[in-house]
Amino acid sequence: MMKTGIRQLVAAQEKAQSGRLLAASVCAMIVSAAAVVLLGVSAWFLTSSAIAGLAGSVVAMTFNYMVPSAMIRFLAILRTGGRYGERVIGHDAALHALAKLRPQLFDSITRADPAISLGLSSGETSTRLLQDVDAIQNRFVRLSAPWGAGAALLAGIVLCAFASSVTAIAVAAIGGVYILVAITVAKIATDKAGRDTRVAAGRFKHELTTLMAAAPELRAYGMTQQAGEQILGTASLYETAQRRLAVGSSWQGLCQTLAMAAAVVAVFVTTANQSAPLMALALLGSIGVLDAAGTLIGTLSHKGSIDAAMERLEPLVSQPESNISEPLQSRIEIGDQYVLRTRERLGLGGPSGAGKTTFVEQLMHLRPVVSGAIRLDGNDLTQVSPQQARALFSYAPQQAQFITGTVAQNLRLAAPTAADEDLWAALEDACLAPRILQSPQGLNMQLGENARYLSGGERRRLGLARAYLRHAPFLVLDEPTEGLDAATEACIIERLDNRLKLTGQGLILISHRPAPLRLCHDIGMVTGRDSLGRVDITVPANAENHSSSRVV
Repeated sequence: MMKTGIRQLVAAQEKAQSGRLLAASVCAMIVSAAAVVLLGVSAWFLTSSAIAGLAGSVVAMTFNYMVPSAMIRFLAILRTGGRYGERVIGHDAALHALAKLRPQLFDSITRADPAISLGLSSGETSTRLLQDVDAIQNRFVRLSAPWGAGAALLAGIVLCAFASSVTAIAVAAIGGVYILVAITVAKIATDKAGRDTRVAAGRFKHELTTLMAAAPELRAYGMTQQAGEQILGTASLYETAQRRLAVGSSWQGLCQTLAMAAAVVAVFVTTANQSAPLMALALLGSIGVLDAAGTLIGTLSHKGSIDAAMERLEPLVSQPESNISEPLQSRIEIGDQYVLRTRERLGLGGPSGAGKTTFVEQLMHLRPVVSGAIRLDGNDLTQVSPQQARALFSYAPQQAQFITGTVAQNLRLAAPTAADEDLWAALEDACLAPRILQSPQGLNMQLGENARYLSGGERRRLGLARAYLRHAPFLVLDEPTEGLDAATEACIIERLDNRLKLTGQGLILISHRPAPLRLCHDIGMVTGRDSLGRVDITVPANAENHSSSRVV
């Protein structure tokens, strides 16, 4: 089975953006080399001009200031243009890559093993899709840093060589030692802090969103102060990690300052017998080299954060592909004897908490699946990928979730290309159309966050209408009439029966109420589940086998 990890996805985007990244690297080289040469030439020019002025008017009049000043202007323009190109092209490459990565990651979350995808809170999921992917953006933006540092080091060595070959060697040695020491310091002082910052950010957002969702209950039970203290405790962990990262960056800055001081001393010692202009050229050239190397080292302070982001994203995308290549043909085998096909209807009853919802969610890989209990077209459910299994079902859960938007936008989550006529037909079959018609906006009526402008029964029927719109072989309804009055329940049952006859869909229906179960050809009783999550369900054998079976 093939696996695709986050590093493979990032590498693919680096390849796709190779043209832009190459252009950004060229611009970085131009910027760094131009900046170093500009410093050195400016130092030489200013020192030479001062000496010429002190030598008297005759020397000053003969001093050629046109060529150096023109060179300085050219280098300044080159540096500015190169910097603009590096930033624009580098960020353009990063944003193009992120525009591809985020949908891939979201798709991976929906396809992931439920133990992973359903184990993430909304806050943690948001952190991984936003902050962690933003951290990867830094990887793309900073890919040009080594090239820029290399160009700066070469340009600085060439400048120092004008003063003395010994000076050039000394500056190169100091630069190399500085880079090695700074890399070591980065690993010690910033890697773990960067990782901890990334993890703490996810925990803080998880804590915040979880407690905000429970805000009404917290206020009702007088727990707002305790919740605030809990949030502050998590926030303090994040702040501590950020502080440690800042301290690590400060140590890197200290290494750069010491390296610059060593370079200044080395230049003074090795150019003592040279002219003042050449000494100034080598002096500022060496400082420019170490400044550019500092940009490379600064990139390393983000390495821990980037690595942590990659590790946190890895479980979301490293999912094995199914080894079943043929599309499934709508045959559900429960245990050894019961088979459910399209146009057939199975009702599930049993005590609350016995595992009815667990059973149907295992069917759709919305919970961890167990081997041997269920087969789809002869394939054990564990061998079927989540996307293959979910293609068979249209699901209306007990607690449907809705996006902040209109009625139409929420319905079209199940059928993006559905016409307005199809939406109204689904609403009619869910006995909700009269309520929507009361609004002047009709299908464009705003529902608020998670459809809070609707009552509980109306939200349930909206979830039912959305399930009707998906053309899947089986319709799975979990307590579709719970909390509804008798007249509305009768309306839904009658129209559901007519709809199933028209579409030919199979039905799996969970209910504690007898009226909806009368729609079903067979009734199974769920009696419990074991510690491994396997559901005990007794269903009648169908026409092929005239004895009952039990899934364990």
